[in-house]
Amino acid sequence: VTIGDVVHGGAVSALVDTAAMAACWSAVEFDGEPPRGTTVGLTVDFLTAARAQELEADARVLRRGASLCFCEVKVHGSGDGKLVASGLVTYKLG
Repeated sequence: VTIGDVVHGGAVSALVDTAAMAACWSAVEFDGEPPRGTTVGLTVDFLTAARAQELEADARVLRRGASLCFCEVKVHGSGDGKLVASGLVTYKLG
């Protein structure tokens, strides 16, 4: 959803959450059933408007414990490479 050519903040937040979830599960091996978990903390700082471009998220695990995983996510515009948003996500594993 956009207003004019600006990507909605909710879409950017969903991208941050999804990228963090993928990073959290990247080192977990499983057979059959997909892993389960939930977001327990999400903070997104919007640094500039994303205008009429695709976005890319880079997620990095800061710490993975037995049941919690902490991630940092940076969202860049694919057209100009500018940092659009930065997020911190806490994800519960299992």
